[in-house]
Amino acid sequence: MERAETSSTSKVKERKKKQRNNKRLLRDIIQGYGFMLPTILVLLTFILGPVLYAVFLSFFDVTLLGGTVLDFTGVDNYLRLMDDARAQRALLNTGLYVGIVVPVQTFLALFLAATLNAGLKGEKIFRIIYFLPTLTSSAVLTLIFMWMYNQNGLINNMLETVNLPTYNWIGDPNIALYSIMIMNIWATAPLFMVIYLAALQGVPKNLYEAAELDGANVIQRFWYITVPQLRPITSFVVIMGLIGTFQLFDQSYIFSGGSGGPSNSTLTVVLLIYQYAFKSLGTMGYATAIAFMLALIILVASILQRVLSKEEQFN
Repeated sequence: MERAETSSTSKVKERKKKQRNNKRLLRDIIQGYGFMLPTILVLLTFILGPVLYAVFLSFFDVTLLGGTVLDFTGVDNYLRLMDDARAQRALLNTGLYVGIVVPVQTFLALFLAATLNAGLKGEKIFRIIYFLPTLTSSAVLTLIFMWMYNQNGLINNMLETVNLPTYNWIGDPNIALYSIMIMNIWATAPLFMVIYLAALQGVPKNLYEAAELDGANVIQRFWYITVPQLRPITSFVVIMGLIGTFQLFDQSYIFSGGSGGPSNSTLTVVLLIYQYAFKSLGTMGYATAIAFMLALIILVASILQRVLSKEEQFN
C-alpha cells in the first residue's frame, strides 16, 4: 500500500511539473512571437503581401487608371509569352547578359582578391582604388559611362590615339548591350572582391606551405588550394550575381531612354515589365505574369547553381 501511494504521489508530481513546463514553454513562445510581431507584420505587408497580390493579378486583365478593373483571363497572360516577340528578345538579351557578366565578374573578383592577398607593396592603396566604383550610385555611374561611350568621348579618343577602330558604343545594336556589360563588370567585381578577400584570410597558411614544399608553383597553389577552399564563397557570389544580373533595369533604362533600344538590343526582362506595367494601358496583369516567370527562372537558376557546385544534394 505504501509503495502504491508513493508511486501515485510521484506521478502526480511529475504531471504537475510537466504542466508547469508546458505553461512556461507556451509563455516563452508567446513572448518570442510577440517580439517578432512587428517584423512579421512588415514582411507580410511589404513583401509577402505584394508578391501574392502580383501572382493574383497575373491571372487577370488589369486596368488601374479610372478605377481598378479586373477581368479574369486564366492562364492567357502566361500563354501570351509564347507569341510575344519583344518578351523573347528581352529574355534572350537578359540570358546573354547573365551568361557573360556572372562568370567574368566572379573570376575577376577572385583574381583581384588573390592578388591583393599576396602581400604586394601598396596593398591598402590598391584596395581603396579597386573599391571606388562600388561607392558610386548606379545612375551616376551610367551617366559617366555614357559620356565616355560617346562617339567623341574618352574611350574613342583613346582608341584613336593608338590607331584602333572606334565604335558607336550606345547607338550600335551589336555593341550597346556589351557596353552595359563592361560597365557593370567594372562596377560590381570590386564588391565581390571584398567578399573573397575576407574569405581568403581564413584559408590555412599551412596548406600553402605544404604545397610549396611539394614543389607546387603559384598557379597550382591557386587552383588546387585557393579555389576549392573558397567554393562556398564562390557559390554565394554566383547566386548574388545571378539575382543581380537577371534584375538589370536602371542601366538599360538610362542608356536607352526607357525604350530598350537601339532595336531592342538593350531591352531586358525587368525593363519590359516596367514598360508593360506603366507605359501600356491594360497590361498590368501581363506584366505581373512576366515578373512571376522571371522569379521562377531566378529560383531555378539558383538551385541549379547550388546543385552543380555540390552545395545541395537531391536524392
